[in-house]
Amino acid sequence: MANASFQTDPASKTDSAALPLLFLLASLLSQYVGAASAKSLFPLVGAEGVTALRVGISAVLLLALWRPWRSRVGGRDLRNLIVYGATLGAMNLCIYRAMELIPIGIAIAIEVTGPLAVALLGSRRLRDVLWIVCAAAGLGLLLPVEGAALDPLGVAYAAAAALCWALYIVFGKRASSLPGGSAVAWGMLVAATFTVPLGAAHAGAALLAPGVLLVGLAVAVLSSMAPYSLEMAALRRLPSHVFGLAVSASPAVASIVGFVLLGERLSLLQWAAVALVMLASAGSVLARPRGAGKA
Repeated sequence: MANASFQTDPASKTDSAALPLLFLLASLLSQYVGAASAKSLFPLVGAEGVTALRVGISAVLLLALWRPWRSRVGGRDLRNLIVYGATLGAMNLCIYRAMELIPIGIAIAIEVTGPLAVALLGSRRLRDVLWIVCAAAGLGLLLPVEGAALDPLGVAYAAAAALCWALYIVFGKRASSLPGGSAVAWGMLVAATFTVPLGAAHAGAALLAPGVLLVGLAVAVLSSMAPYSLEMAALRRLPSHVFGLAVSASPAVASIVGFVLLGERLSLLQWAAVALVMLASAGSVLARPRGAGKA
């Protein structure tokens, strides 16, 4: 009888559905507060140095927390983890390079087209062309206009981060079958194998300055350890397309955080671009048939 009551309790079902979405909301807030903190380190150690601190410290903390070596990793899982970790490292490096050159909110608006592509890629419906056009229009508004151009290199790095984010979702979903936080811990270790040497070569001894290490620790916790663990927990409970819907709020969250913490002001045209990308991302998922995209 007790088991039956749990199975039919609507409140339990609602709580179960809401929990992974709350994980994602907390992940977004944590990630972009961490990104704003990271920008204070760019003049000291550059994007490569910040990436090394974020990924390297996160890898150490996650390995200590989850101790993933206690579970056996099969050959297929190992391949997924390597790609997952490589995309984590490349995504971090590319988005920090972008944030050096363009506002956080704009960088994230471009980056979020990666999850949008995941949501649209498997669709064969004609009406999804509308969301592709909507996203393209948003990105088009970010192109040079009357000398008020964004740095093209910053835009290119953000686009590269978008590709990495799409791969992160695909391979993160596959790797999320591992128990606990094992996947994110192993993935961060893989990312550290190339981002830490690159950052050390770029920044040198500046990485070891006490103030830099302290901010780097905060960035690692806020931007990697907390959000990626929360995202992995959410990915285990959500199909990829629902994840894509939830992260459609990323550009708005990033823009608000950038304004509050860094004083980054977007023009009305740039806000319109952000809104169009968010609309495309959300609309592409809301229009999906019930049950589509479940893994």
